[in-house]
Amino acid sequence: MENEFLVDSDKLSEAALKRKHEIENNKSVRIDHMKFLPNMDQLESDIQDKVLENLKDIDWDSYTDADVYRALAAKTPSIEDFKALLSPAAKKHIEKMAARAKIETAKHFGNTVYLFTPLYIANYCDNYCVYCGFNCYNDIKRKKMSFEEIRHEMEVISKSGIEEILILTGESPVYSDVKYIGEACKLARKYFKNVGLEIYPVNVNDYKYLHECGADYVTVFQETYNPDKYETLHLLGNKRIFPYRFQAQERAILGGMRGVAFSALLGLTNFREDALASALHLYFLARKYPHVEYSLSCPRLRPIVNNDKINPLDVHETELCQILCAYRIFLPYVGITVSSREEKHFRDGIAKICATKISAGVSTGIGDHEEKYEAYKEEEEKESKSSDFDKKESIKALQQEAVSENEECGDEQFDISDRRSFDQMYDDMASEGLQPVLNDYIYV
Repeated sequence: MENEFLVDSDKLSEAALKRKHEIENNKSVRIDHMKFLPNMDQLESDIQDKVLENLKDIDWDSYTDADVYRALAAKTPSIEDFKALLSPAAKKHIEKMAARAKIETAKHFGNTVYLFTPLYIANYCDNYCVYCGFNCYNDIKRKKMSFEEIRHEMEVISKSGIEEILILTGESPVYSDVKYIGEACKLARKYFKNVGLEIYPVNVNDYKYLHECGADYVTVFQETYNPDKYETLHLLGNKRIFPYRFQAQERAILGGMRGVAFSALLGLTNFREDALASALHLYFLARKYPHVEYSLSCPRLRPIVNNDKINPLDVHETELCQILCAYRIFLPYVGITVSSREEKHFRDGIAKICATKISAGVSTGIGDHEEKYEAYKEEEEKESKSSDFDKKESIKALQQEAVSENEECGDEQFDISDRRSFDQMYDDMASEGLQPVLNDYIYV
């Protein structure tokens, strides 16, 4: 157990604190993380075995410059080529990787970049994931939005110009059951052209219901693909069950979802292995279900409420760029999303190389878009010559002040880095020579 992940327990009740410490320190009281629970769909699928087999006995330092050159020259890179592109040897060839990635992006996506925003509708959570701000033992302001509040938030977001929304909840089937999420999807369909979900994994029939309610695609973070590490990070709740989470995208496909997205949370353990596994998870599923739209995200750990010391270990921007370029070269047809966890300069740069989707006007709090959007406008309307850092800190301060005055808001899942509004993001992407896209689907 890495102590830097643990949250402040001062305000927990004595019984809750005792239970928390027991779960953290006594593995025998924790349920088997590799066994499905009785209410969980279990698919007859070999995808997990294929992915984990490729993680065995990798010697990342064995890859050479020659391996990297071979991978860059390959018309259709193999899994072994992909491993070479993720290896330490490839780091000094990152400019060549970026050049190849840019070519592949142009072939499949032109110069387009898709813009969307997330909407968190509840932050109640039944899981104890030691790195997450929503975890059930973290003392934060909890909130579940009413349908009228959801409608209002969606109206505010829609008026900003955004046409695609990603609905998120904490992982609590008790507070945010499938019917509640389904009603949110029905509301979203009235305001947005594309509706995504990033919720707790559910069964096939539940995904089918959510798709019928208006959801187009599903994103699930496996967090880490190392089962042993996964066990030490996910101590309580349904999320503890590794294989059920792993099969979520496949169940979503069987439930009729048009698209699925994959990710690990880089910085929890060996980032090369998690990047490799994320891509292979997609790769093998795409071969089994070629009709589906696939995408990858590449988030890094961020500070959370009550623990501002969490950091993504040895995953710096150079390593992140290497991973994203390797993704594009190995999987040229997939979408790549870069979140507001990253700084403005990184997102602007990577969008010109390999990223195809970027969030804008972001809040990871509950019920605070109107306050934060007003803060965006207030700061961006000022004609200031402040540095980018000063502007970012000013926007952050204004947002925090606005939200702190609203007692009805729920706390954020994590702190973000890029606080640009939709308008500013759109203008910035266009000024970089990119074509911002809000929607490319028509329902008939």
